[in-house]
Amino acid sequence: MEIDCWICHHRFVGKHLSELCKAEYPQFVKICLWLLAELAVIAADIPEVIGTAFALNILFHIPVWAGVLLTGSSTLLLLGLQKYGVRKLELLISLLVFVMAACFFGEMSYVKPPASDVLKGMFIPKLAGQSATGDAIALLGALIMPHNLFLHSALVLSRKVPNSVRGVNDACRYFLIESGFALFVAFLINVSVISVSGKVCTGTNISAEDAERCSDLTLNSASFLLKNVLGRSSKILYGVALLASGQSSAITGTYAGQYIMQGFLDLKMRTWLRNLVTRSIAITPSLIVAIIGGSAGAGRLIIIASMILSFELPFSLIPLLKFSSSSTKMGPYKNSIYIIVVSWILGLGIISINVYYLSTGFVGWLIDGDLHKVGKVFIGIIVFPLMAIYVLAVIYLTFRKDVVVTYIEPVKGVEEGFGGEATGEGQLPYREDLADIPLPQ
Repeated sequence: MEIDCWICHHRFVGKHLSELCKAEYPQFVKICLWLLAELAVIAADIPEVIGTAFALNILFHIPVWAGVLLTGSSTLLLLGLQKYGVRKLELLISLLVFVMAACFFGEMSYVKPPASDVLKGMFIPKLAGQSATGDAIALLGALIMPHNLFLHSALVLSRKVPNSVRGVNDACRYFLIESGFALFVAFLINVSVISVSGKVCTGTNISAEDAERCSDLTLNSASFLLKNVLGRSSKILYGVALLASGQSSAITGTYAGQYIMQGFLDLKMRTWLRNLVTRSIAITPSLIVAIIGGSAGAGRLIIIASMILSFELPFSLIPLLKFSSSSTKMGPYKNSIYIIVVSWILGLGIISINVYYLSTGFVGWLIDGDLHKVGKVFIGIIVFPLMAIYVLAVIYLTFRKDVVVTYIEPVKGVEEGFGGEATGEGQLPYREDLADIPLPQ
C-alpha cells in the first residue's frame, strides 16, 4: 500500500519511473539501472517458466525439461488470444486463481491451524537458521518485484484522468483502494497457504509419503496439501491454477519490459518479440537446471531467482522513494514527513536484510565449504569487491541529490473530479504513447 501511494504520485509528473531515472541520472548510472531492471524481468520470468513446466508435468506428465521448452510458445499464444477479448481472458485466469484460493481456504478450515499461532506468525517474525533467512528474502522478492514498480508507475499515466488537482487526487484514492483490495486478498491467500502447509506437514497422522514431500516441498509437489478438500481432483485443479497463474504473470512481465525499454532507451518493441527475447533468456538456466537437477533443482532455482529480485529491489525502490519525496519531482504533492520516515525505515530494513544475508551467507559458505583454500581466496577476491560495489551503489542512490525538475502543475480551476473537463495552461498530458502499448482496456 505504501509503495502504491508513491507510485500514484507520478500522475503529477507526467513521467513514469524509468523515464524519471533517465532524466535524473548520469549516462553510466542509467545504463546500469536499465540493465538491472532488465535482469529483474528475466529473474521474474524464471519462476513463471518453471511453474508452467510444473503445471504441464502435473496435468500431462510431460517431463519438466520438456515443459520448460514448451513455455516459450504458451505465453505467445496467450498474447495472441488477447485480440479476441482481453477481459474474458483476464476473467478466466482470475477465476482459476480464486478457485485455488478458495480450495486453500477450505483446506485451512478442515485442518484448523491454531488461531493464536497464525496471529503470532503474522506479527512476530521468527527465522530458524540461515536457510530461513534466505527463504524470507526470496518471499520478499516474490511479493515486491522490482519490475512491477516500473509497470505500475506507467499504468497510472496510461489511464484517462481529469487534469485537475481534485481529479488526480480522486484517481490516486481509487487506485489505492483497488491495489489495497488486491494486496489484502493476496495476503489472505499467502496466510492460508503457509498455515495449511505448516499444519499438514507437522501433523501427527501424516503418512510417510507426505512426510517425504514436506521435507522438500516445491510447486510440483504441493497439490497433496489440498487432498482433504478435493481428494483425487486436487492435482488437476492445482495444475490448472498453477498454469493460469504462470501465464498471467508472464503477460505483466512482458508489459513491464516494454515500459522499461521505452523509458530508459526510447525504444519500443512488439509484445511478441519482447516476450520471445525475455523468455528465451529465462529458459536457458531453467532448462539446464531441470535437466541436471530435475524437479528439486528447478524448485531451488525458483528460490534463487526470487532472492535475486530481492537483492535488486533497492535499485528501483530507492529512486521511487526519493522521487516521490522530492519537491523537484512532485512539487507540493511530495510525500509527507510521516510517510517519508516510515518509507525510509521500511526501505533501510529491506536493504539491511539483503546486506546481512549476503555477508553472513557468503562468509559462512567460505568457512564451512569444502573448497580448497586457494579456491576460497580466489572467489573471495572476486566476490567481496562486488559486495562493496553493491553497498556503495545503494549509498550513492540514497544520498545523491535530485536536480532535474519534472513537476507539472495541474489545473486548479476544475473541481468536478472525474466528471470534469480540464482546459487551459498547466494540464497534465495524457500519455498516448503509453496507451498505445496494447494493455487491457
